[in-house]
Amino acid sequence: MLTQYGLSDATVAPLGTGLINETFLVSAPDGCRYVLQRINPVFNPKIICDIDKLTQHLASCGEVTHRLVPVSIEPRRLWVELDGRYWRLSTYIPGVCYDRLEDDRQAEQAGRLLGRFHSKVSNLQINLHGERLGVHDTARHLTNLEQALDKHRGHRNYDAAARLGERVLAAAAALPALPDLPDRLVHGDPKISNLVFAADSGVGVCMIDLDTLAYMPLPLELGDAIRSWCNPRGEDETESRFNMGYFRAAMHGYAAEAKPLLLPDEWRSFALAASTIMIELAARFTTDALEESYFGWNAERFADRSAHNLIRAEGQLNLQRAFAAEQAEAQATVLDAFGDRGD
Repeated sequence: MLTQYGLSDATVAPLGTGLINETFLVSAPDGCRYVLQRINPVFNPKIICDIDKLTQHLASCGEVTHRLVPVSIEPRRLWVELDGRYWRLSTYIPGVCYDRLEDDRQAEQAGRLLGRFHSKVSNLQINLHGERLGVHDTARHLTNLEQALDKHRGHRNYDAAARLGERVLAAAAALPALPDLPDRLVHGDPKISNLVFAADSGVGVCMIDLDTLAYMPLPLELGDAIRSWCNPRGEDETESRFNMGYFRAAMHGYAAEAKPLLLPDEWRSFALAASTIMIELAARFTTDALEESYFGWNAERFADRSAHNLIRAEGQLNLQRAFAAEQAEAQATVLDAFGDRGD
């Protein structure tokens, strides 16, 4: 693959902890570094064209962003097909990525970075090639869970998955519906490991892993961010704790960059959307505990994909329960960050 880019003398090492694409750091003899990725088949390779358009736009706005590198031979394509899988190369952005936040300042910088991203792309129109339609269609994910529970009764972990599934479905039934809100262009997967921070100053630098670009209501994007950023235990533990300090810092950071962009019904829905995403993700993890076909898993810590997904599902359910106990404070925090007098 490296010969396609004129980098046959470069060294390669695994990079990051992503669950979907396989990612490698490429270090060339001249000191330049790149990120090489083998793209998961779930993604249409043409979304690379969308990523190219988005990163061009961000660069034109003065934002730090990685850029795709075309192959060094004609035709100068932005991706390569090899053995039925698609690969791409992009420039490397120096910095640090985290699997979980460590303090309030990181949370504030994460909020600022995501808010800046949303503000910069708010006037950009892309006819997305690879949008994962319904990625946050909670009703569909709950239906998928019900079908998996009916279909996989012979699965070795069925009893544990069924108990979790009952809890997921009950929690979902207790949630109010989100209001009807406009779709906006969003990152689609703003978990904390998809944000790059400056190693020296801790300032948020850029968003990475843009395969998940989508049009969806903005609160769903923020809900996904909240469930990742404000759980200091991460996704791989059953015991979860919601960190209100991180939430407060992230909301104020996001408001500092994106408040003028938002409709009142959008920011008022952030807390509800966070609960919705936690339950939705619990449903997806429980489904994959039976189907074992989507999420990557950590073979060093877990016996198999199913076991890892059961832990993840339990963790998301416990996170939602912890967050629900602090709903009044969460809503007050959002109002303090985004509201004006009279809201």
